[in-house]
Amino acid sequence: MNFDPLAAILLIPALAAALLAVLPGYGPTARLNVVAAFATFAVALSLFVTRPSPGLYLHVDDLNNVFIVLTTFVGFTTSVFSASYIRHELETGRLTSTFLRFYHAMYQLLMFAMNLALTANNIGLMWVAIELATLTTVLMVGIYRTHEALEAAWKYFILGSVGIALALFGTILVYMAARPVIGEGLDAMVWTTLAARAADFDPALLNVAFVFLLLGYGTKVGLAPLHAWLPDAHAEGPTPISAVLSGLLLNVALYALLRFKMLLALNPKAVAPGPLMVTMGLISLVFAAFMLYRRRDIKRMFAYSSIEHMGIIAFAFGMGGPLANFAGLLHMTMHSLTKSAIFFAVGHIAQAKGTQQIAHMGGLTATHPLLGWGLVLGVVAIAGLPPLGLFMSEFLVVTSTFAREPWLALVLVAGILIGVAALFLRLNAIAFGEPRGACAETKASYVPMFVHFALVFVAGIYMPPALVAWFQNVAKLLG
Repeated sequence: MNFDPLAAILLIPALAAALLAVLPGYGPTARLNVVAAFATFAVALSLFVTRPSPGLYLHVDDLNNVFIVLTTFVGFTTSVFSASYIRHELETGRLTSTFLRFYHAMYQLLMFAMNLALTANNIGLMWVAIELATLTTVLMVGIYRTHEALEAAWKYFILGSVGIALALFGTILVYMAARPVIGEGLDAMVWTTLAARAADFDPALLNVAFVFLLLGYGTKVGLAPLHAWLPDAHAEGPTPISAVLSGLLLNVALYALLRFKMLLALNPKAVAPGPLMVTMGLISLVFAAFMLYRRRDIKRMFAYSSIEHMGIIAFAFGMGGPLANFAGLLHMTMHSLTKSAIFFAVGHIAQAKGTQQIAHMGGLTATHPLLGWGLVLGVVAIAGLPPLGLFMSEFLVVTSTFAREPWLALVLVAGILIGVAALFLRLNAIAFGEPRGACAETKASYVPMFVHFALVFVAGIYMPPALVAWFQNVAKLLG
């Protein structure tokens, strides 16, 4: 019997979720969650060696391979962080044993849904998987059952439902455009078939479809002005879910959007989708950069930082071309690693201080040196300072834009600088100065945070030629 890595990437988290739903106790469930996440990541790595042929429902190519490996890796490291984080939540009574099994089962179900969305060869199945991921994270955001958590979950559910409904309508329009060319049935929803025949589709239908898809999946990406759910969901849910939301789920929605962007690029008569993405990307960047100055909650602040960086990524892919697409892929990867590591630090900081309010977090480098300096390193990385990986990706985005649209580059640079200034203003209050607030000790797991920072540091100095060639090939696919 032949080993099928695509099936394994889906079966491992699905079976783990079913098992975790019935297993009692913290120790066994936390360990199983880590083991299942690691096994999924190991199988994802095997896609570099063996790549199954595309079927009606599943496929893998260079584009989704990037997303699959990144998603399973961050999913694994977040599960390691989650083990120590959730133990503290149980000890302090914030999370009861009643919800423990629910939390770990939902974590693996979320990994299953994201992996299914990334590997789906059917645009309808991809939509269903993203909807499942949304519903799963809605439940996890509200797991503390406080008034604020339930309000955030409800808000996420309402806005996410509106977004996914718009994406569904856009998906139906793509099917309607394909049906006269391919015929009725599953074939008109299979991505590989759609890509091969896209040049013959009705361009008017494709144009309208992309507007709905951009609004629908753009809501999931967190692009302004469709972002309203994101800060609340980050602030009120468990911090591991904040890390997964910022580091992974936003990317999954972006992946779906890129798939449909590729369809339009393959049709010579369809409108160029780039200007729409550039506009929404710039709006998100500038809006979030200014909003960073008004944040008093540390998780909410980094949620707006995620909106800012998803704006940069959308802008890069909207500009298009080999260099801008390469920069977008690199920035997406570096942002996922950096932002999830920042949330690892923030989660333990909030537990040590007993609050998420920035005003009560002074002097972290003195009271909790590893956490304090870890956060400093994270802010330096997310600000795009050299020699870290985000500096390279932002440099490529800015230079490629200056070469083609200098005025857009000026707005881009202004937005980035405004955001950087806000982050360092807040960092100074959190990391340095006189210690403020509680100084409790936590049994923190620092390994995932520093592993991510190490990868981001290495990427800023040296990228293996094979990895560069891989990203260059994907950049060409994106048009």
